[in-house]
Amino acid sequence: MQCAIPLILGASGLLTQLYAHAAPTKPQYLSAQDSDPVNMGWMQGFPPPKDKQLKFADGSFFEFPAMRWSVVHMRDFMPTVNVSRGLGTPSTLAYQLDPKIDALKFRPLQGKQDITWQDSLALNYTDGIVVLHQGHIVYERYMGALTPDKQHAAMSVTKSLTGTLAAILVAEGKLDDKKPVIDYIPDLKNSAFADATVRQVLDMTTSLQFSEDYANPEAEIWSYSAAGNPLPKPQGYKGAIGYYQALQTVKKSGQHGEAFGYKTPNADLAGWLVARASGQSVNQLLSERIWNKLGMEQDSYYSVDELGVPFAGGGFNAGLRDMARFGELIRNHGRWHDKQVIPAQAVKEIAAGGSKVAFAKGDHPELTNWSYRDMWWHTGNTHGAFAARGVHGQTIYIDPKAEMVIVRFASHPIAANSANDPISLPAYAALADYLMRVKN
Repeated sequence: MQCAIPLILGASGLLTQLYAHAAPTKPQYLSAQDSDPVNMGWMQGFPPPKDKQLKFADGSFFEFPAMRWSVVHMRDFMPTVNVSRGLGTPSTLAYQLDPKIDALKFRPLQGKQDITWQDSLALNYTDGIVVLHQGHIVYERYMGALTPDKQHAAMSVTKSLTGTLAAILVAEGKLDDKKPVIDYIPDLKNSAFADATVRQVLDMTTSLQFSEDYANPEAEIWSYSAAGNPLPKPQGYKGAIGYYQALQTVKKSGQHGEAFGYKTPNADLAGWLVARASGQSVNQLLSERIWNKLGMEQDSYYSVDELGVPFAGGGFNAGLRDMARFGELIRNHGRWHDKQVIPAQAVKEIAAGGSKVAFAKGDHPELTNWSYRDMWWHTGNTHGAFAARGVHGQTIYIDPKAEMVIVRFASHPIAANSANDPISLPAYAALADYLMRVKN
């Protein structure tokens, strides 16, 4: 498991695959209450007792239920780079808390009876959740190891941050999404991306020979993960070092542009494109263009490979309310407190969604009518809702019609979003409908 850790944080379904191949029967997990990381006492003491110690090198830090503590302490385990909030005073978030939300009832997908919003939080192992309506916080909760002053792993929500930076550069004419990738990164001339366009990378319609099946010791995920691992390489290691070299080894399979294929290397390449086009690393650009423009409360950070390259596909960590500020920026078409912070055109492209035909040819048959654009997921519902999504339950869910932003951090024992979507998606829809009724 050691060499796979960097990718586990960002690639949807990887831990699910690990668990599925490790046990012939469906595993039974402790409930959210029984796996509460504070009560379990992980890493408490000087030193902690041996049975409460977690380690990065052997992967124990990311095994359930220990990972419920680790997702709030990722910087304790691996090298990182900072995303500065700047030196200004944090911006004010107005509160109009609605105590009725906890009692809001809805029916889970394929469910036989209604449950309440409050019930849903534990069922999805929520660590923290905040809801903004028309820019006001109407709901906020912290559970597990998360507190208002701590950062939580965003996992593949990171991809949407990377996609947003790329969309900004496209809108400003600094990155041409119609151009071939190798116009910006000639280093990839012998890789799968040699004849791919920037747009195909951002919408993940590249066709890659890249298996993430952990049951197969020859799967490409193993060598790619080994390259990105920040730990010292074992004696005799001859593979790529770092994400940039690993991307040069990815091979093509099929025709680019035909079908959606959710592959983490696309997001790492998007980060490389952003860096080449802007002349700044992803963490520097995110700080300059967004994080120190919104009056964030905390710095955020990325995990990195051994060369210090940020993991643009899944290594971002931030505070809950700061992620809510970012979500509100996107909902408001790039405006924050009456100031245009990022180009409205960038948000327009994100919110429009991508090709539904290409998405339907992908591997998400349960997400009917969805699409993918600039590394954001578009629901295709009547509200035009779109989302950033990460494994184990991370999300920024934006409903333009309901003027609602939901940010949730979680530590669900199953990585794939399919484990929590049957509860989360109808919960978000029910809350949107409720908030629209309250407004009216």
